[in-house]
Amino acid sequence: MTRDEAIEKAREAARSAAALAGRAETAVNHTDQRSKVPLLAAAGAVWADVSRSYSALAAVLPETVNENTEA
Repeated sequence: MTRDEAIEKAREAARSAAALAGRAETAVNHTDQRSKVPLLAAAGAVWADVSRSYSALAAVLPETVNENTEA
């Protein structure tokens, strides 16, 4: 895995976490959906952890070098 790939995976996971947080927030305001809030929040927290993990991985991987770019 390259640094750029890890960064992209971190971004995707962060987007998933944000989407689930939004769904949890919406569910809080609807009495018929409140039972889903803990599950949505837990799933969002897992995606946030995944995002942090990929971010940490990206931080230790060497910077991706584009062969078409002159140094």
